[in-house]
Amino acid sequence: MSKKEILREKILDALRETFRGKIQYHEANVEIYLHNPAGIGEHPDVLQAIEEEISKIAEYTEKLDVLNNF
Repeated sequence: MSKKEILREKILDALRETFRGKIQYHEANVEIYLHNPAGIGEHPDVLQAIEEEISKIAEYTEKLDVLNNF
């Protein structure tokens, strides 16, 4: 494997891990909202907050899918 190929794989792996991490981050936020909605003072509209987190999960899932099919 050439240096260019190794660098390419490292970059792609880093992006995959970034997207997976972002997905886990937003999934954790959804779980927090579901289990303790009253504890989130800056989000009086819990449903809207969950919808925003789900949108982020969808965004990073789509990016991961595109990258994996690249």
